[in-house]
Amino acid sequence: MSRIGKKSIPIPDKTKVTYKQNFVTVEGSKGKLEGTVHQDIDLDVTDNEINVIIKNEGKNARAFQGLTRSLVANMVTGVTTGFERVLQINGIGYRAETSGNTITLNLGFSHPINFELPDGISAIVEKNNDIKLSGIDKQLLGEVAASIRKLRPPEPYKGKGVKYAEERIQRKAGKTGAA
Repeated sequence: MSRIGKKSIPIPDKTKVTYKQNFVTVEGSKGKLEGTVHQDIDLDVTDNEINVIIKNEGKNARAFQGLTRSLVANMVTGVTTGFERVLQINGIGYRAETSGNTITLNLGFSHPINFELPDGISAIVEKNNDIKLSGIDKQLLGEVAASIRKLRPPEPYKGKGVKYAEERIQRKAGKTGAA
């Protein structure tokens, strides 16, 4: 039973939500997001809130109600305040720099890696080691952050690589010389 799906989503001022035939559009100060809603779910959009309603009681209807509520709430949050993800680069000689919509990463390979950012995602590099990714689409932002991390995941012995700022790396002890 979904408890999240029953909660209403408040609509902030200067945010416009339209819903027609399982297609929802949210416009705000940061931009515009569009998405589809499952056929068993319906949205009730009033002046200042959105309620997620189940059309057809089915096996997974409650789960889709909670999922839809979370997705629409993320859309509303994205167009009003946006989302941000911070990546940290650890290692000697490891660094990043931006130029336009490209991030150039030096991650210990014989060549630099040029990573193209998709539309809607922007990056700022601070101190050559911290990459701040920001955008209005939470899913796209997470995919881009995971793609950058995947280029050189942190290794457990020295902690070199790309990691999320809030991530904690489990360190392993290296070899010891037994006499």
